[in-house]
Formats: sequence, structure tokens, C-alpha cells
Amino acid sequence: MAPEAPQTYYFISDLHIGGDGALDECEFENELIAFLRSIASGPRPAELIILGDAFGLWELTRIKPDQKMEWVISRHQALFEQFCETGRHVSITLLPGNHDYDLACVPAYQALLAEYHIRLETNIHMTRLVAGRKIWIEHGNQHDAFNAFPDFGNRYGLPSGYFVTSATVAVSGRSAERGHSPWLSDLESVYPNEEIPFWMWSNYFYREMTPILRWFLLPFLLLFTFSCLIFLGRALESVGILQTTIFHAKFGESLGLPGRLVDWVVWVNGVVISFVAVLAIPLYFLAKDIREALQRYGVDTSRGLKLDKEEHYLAAAKSVFEKDPSVVLYLYGHTHIPSMRTVGNRYVINTGTWLKRLERVPAFFRLLPDVYVPSYRLNYFSIQEDGKRIRVRYEVIPKEVPDDRTLLEKLVILGKHREGYEPIPVETVID
Repeated sequence: MAPEAPQTYYFISDLHIGGDGALDECEFENELIAFLRSIASGPRPAELIILGDAFGLWELTRIKPDQKMEWVISRHQALFEQFCETGRHVSITLLPGNHDYDLACVPAYQALLAEYHIRLETNIHMTRLVAGRKIWIEHGNQHDAFNAFPDFGNRYGLPSGYFVTSATVAVSGRSAERGHSPWLSDLESVYPNEEIPFWMWSNYFYREMTPILRWFLLPFLLLFTFSCLIFLGRALESVGILQTTIFHAKFGESLGLPGRLVDWVVWVNGVVISFVAVLAIPLYFLAKDIREALQRYGVDTSRGLKLDKEEHYLAAAKSVFEKDPSVVLYLYGHTHIPSMRTVGNRYVINTGTWLKRLERVPAFFRLLPDVYVPSYRLNYFSIQEDGKRIRVRYEVIPKEVPDDRTLLEKLVILGKHREGYEPIPVETVID
């Protein structure tokens, strides 16, 4: 009799299926159905583990908590039919995340999901044994103060992230559905949350601002740095530090009407610069105080914020490794950034998201808003025992994203590229 094949584990997370208005549209549903179909015909035995935030239940504000899953199922019947079919061949296990926390609080959901061959695990984390070593599996929101539950399983013990999501993300989904601002449906694709004000300013300027006002402001913003140089040069010439007169030259005298327009823009910007210079010191201390106040409440606005947040998960993994030396892999989701990092001879894996990602690309001209470039990375990890070794594979399902950026957005970042994702090996063998 041939020996039984080793168990294969598949890991995905952060699908965020469901929500008010336009948030209910699942743009990757066809790819997800195809993935479920493929693993059903793949190596067996196998288990698919979804590491939380499979559903956007926080974003469903007009449905009673104990009816949200029924509503999601009714809206995505083809997907749940495929869950049911795949579940006949592959074990499917679902961990609650923060956005689908109701799964841990409504007992009836276990029986409901079981009808589609989905086993609901209502603990914060779980483990699996591969080649005599443990894999630690969790969603990861407990290491995010904004979304950590003080009393897991208590449906009334909600973190501040819930109130922000239900008050802003769900409203944006309804507004996008009405067609006023379709870009609002991408709000949950912005990470980290501290980027949201900058993203909204960007979309207001490039999409919502009255075109006449935008094109009126544009020359002042584009020429502001140039105006600062002219202003500084004139000041140095006036006090005799520079023995020239080039900064006092009038462009209108040599360039005609276009030059006079440049002179006028430089003059207006000079007035603004003078005003700001007078207020520079009090504005500096005000900005510093606001930044420190935000940091006291756990809100960071620095550009290194993503890296800082990821350090919390590395620290959590190190703590798990120290407490249980048999754990060789630590898997989590939540932050939407796929990665695979090492801690000594152990591995820390972030399963990413299937949502659209928006990455910030700085504009060439500093005063213009940065541009948020869309992309998809539909990815999954698989883990299989190979003798005494553990074989980890990383797969990406290709998906093109419609580029709906305006012409101005494309021009102000022409030639620039988004940071992208850190490289992840297609295969890693752990001895």
C-alpha cells in the first residue's frame, strides 16, 4: 500500500468581501473562484486556511449583526457555491479578523458556514504541525492598538478601528455607489490608515476640484519653488551679499506677455512667502506640537510608518519563538503587505491581501499632491512536508488593474515608479 501523501496547506487572507454600496463589488471574485477550483483538483489531503478579514462585516452598517453573513452569501452565491464544492475535497478553515469580528461573536455563524464546508475557528490564533514543527497562524490585529480587541469574543468590546470603519469606509461605499465620487470605494485599499487624509487631498485636487480653480492654482504651485529662489536671490542682492542684479530682472521685459504672467505669479508667491516667513516660527512649533499629540494617541504621520508597524509583528513573532521553540513559521495578515522575513532560522510570513493596493508616489513638484497608483497582488502561500523538511511556495495570480488616473496625475509622476513589494522567493526549503 502506497504511503499517504503529505498534507498541503494553503494560506490567504484579507479578502474583505462585502460592504455597503460599492464596497460589495468583489473585483477579484472570478480569480478567487478559479483559485478554489484549482486547489480542489490539486494534491490531497489539503487544507485552505483563511487568516481573517475574509468578509467586510464592519462595512455593513445597515444589516443587523446576526444577519450579515446571510446577506454576504446572498450577494455572492457563485463564490459560496464554489466554497461548498471545494470544501468537499479540501478542508477550509476560517479565522476571524477584525473586519469580520462578528464571526467570533455570533454562535449561529458556525453552523451557517458549515453548510458551505467552511469550518470557523473562533480563537485568536491556531497552530498546525508540519514535519514535527509548529506553524503559528493568526490574523494579527491584536498587535495593532487601533484594531486590538480588549476582550476577544465580546461583541460589545470594540476597538476604535471599528468606529472609524463604520463611520467612514461604509459611508464612502454608499457615496461611490451613487456615482458622485467613484474613487471613494477604494478607501479600504489605502494603507496605513494615516495615509487617508493625504489620499483624500490627492483625489480632491486631481478629480473633484473645479477645473477652472485647479488650472488657476497650478502655475502658482508649479512655480512656487522657482519663486522661493527668486525671493531669496533678491533678498541677497538687496543686502549686498550677491553683487548681481539678475534676480531683480523682469521677465516681462524680455518675454512679453508670458513673461509678465510669470512676473505676476512670482509677485503673488512672494507675498505668500513673506507671510509664511513671518509666521514660520510659530507655525513650526504648532506643527511640532500637533505631531507629538498625534503620536501620543498612536497616530504616526512619518513616511517610515509601514516599516515601524511591521516591527510590531516581528516582535510578536520573536516572542512566540522564544516561548515555544517548536514553532518554525509565524503567519499573519492584517497589514495587506505580503512579505517573508527571517528571524534567525525561523520565518515570518505576511499573507498580504487580494484587495486593490494604492501606493503613494511623490509628485515632481513638492507642493502638488502625491499620486496614488493602483495595483493588485492576488497571492497565496502553500506549505508542505517534504521528509524532514518544510517546503514553502509563494504564488501570485496575475490581475491587471484599470488605470483610471487623470492625465495630470500621470504627468506629475512621469517616469517615477511605485515602490512595489519586497521580493519573496518562489520556493523556500526549511531544514
